Amino acid sequence: MSVGFGVVGLGMIADFHARALHAAGGAELVACASRSDARAAQFGARHGCAGYHDMAEFLRHPGLQVVSVCTPSGAHLEPALAAIDAGKHLIVEKPLEVTRERCARLLEAADRRGVTVAGIFPSRFLAVSRLIKEAIEGGRLGRIVLGDAYVKWHRTQQYYDEGGWHGTVRLDGGGALMNQSIHAIDLLQWFMGPAERVISATATLGHDGIEVEDTGAAVVQFAGGALGTIEGSTAAWPGFPQRVEVYGTAGSVASIQDRLEHWTFAAENDGDAAVRARHGHAEASAGGASNPADIGIEGHQAQFEDLVQALQHGRGPAIDGAEACKAVNIVLAIYESARTGKPVDPRTGAAA
Repeated sequence: MSVGFGVVGLGMIADFHARALHAAGGAELVACASRSDARAAQFGARHGCAGYHDMAEFLRHPGLQVVSVCTPSGAHLEPALAAIDAGKHLIVEKPLEVTRERCARLLEAADRRGVTVAGIFPSRFLAVSRLIKEAIEGGRLGRIVLGDAYVKWHRTQQYYDEGGWHGTVRLDGGGALMNQSIHAIDLLQWFMGPAERVISATATLGHDGIEVEDTGAAVVQFAGGALGTIEGSTAAWPGFPQRVEVYGTAGSVASIQDRLEHWTFAAENDGDAAVRARHGHAEASAGGASNPADIGIEGHQAQFEDLVQALQHGRGPAIDGAEACKAVNIVLAIYESARTGKPVDPRTGAAA
């Protein structure tokens, strides 16, 4: 039987969730919810599901088992708590929430109720990301020495002026790092392991009237001693695909969005040429570098399918709630370091 999903919060990203759910094996989109009656009705008609204005009625929809939370970032907690109280599982758009406290409240409530929480990070499901992770875990890079994440994107002033919540501390939680760069930051920590220390600077350089940074840079120290950098911006015209790079004593790998840039090892094997031929020559997708809607659904589809299989087989999802908090905590540590001028430990949020 299919697992019934419902989407709450019907902005741009909700359409990608709906399309991914229609494509995902074992999933069925059964309902949607919005504070706007008209938006709920329009979304429901467009995607073939029931539309609700009232959250309580939405949560009582027959067959609803999982709630996909697509509200603004700093408004994930409230619908998540309502869904948890109703015994529904959750899959939450990035970031899980925008403060350590709100993340903790969400996860503690889910743990008490015994429901599953998954966090959306579709970049982990790209083929190139999986290849890099396997190479690192297989020891092919030797000792890891450097890991870098670069997100040099562009957002217009209109994006912030008309978005309603973009560029606000309360609902966006931050700017270029919390909203856009968090995908690459999550990949970096997934590849490199726990970040233990960051020191950083942030600035607002290319936009007016926003409360958050549009440019930030950090130096990171990871467990085991490896170093790295994070650079993120929404002021870099015209916008370039994200890059994530990992360098070791016996090999180096790098991706540009969904394409391999480097796949080089001191000890080559018989499959390396084929990997480069398959994943290294096509033009990288833009991945939202200049247009937030210029993304595919494949990663979201894979995440929905993973959650379906997790629920059906009694295992945890690939990216559970605790895992989804790791990138959030790194971003928050970057903000705290930029505020204080001192190194911060992302694991605790305290001075390092």
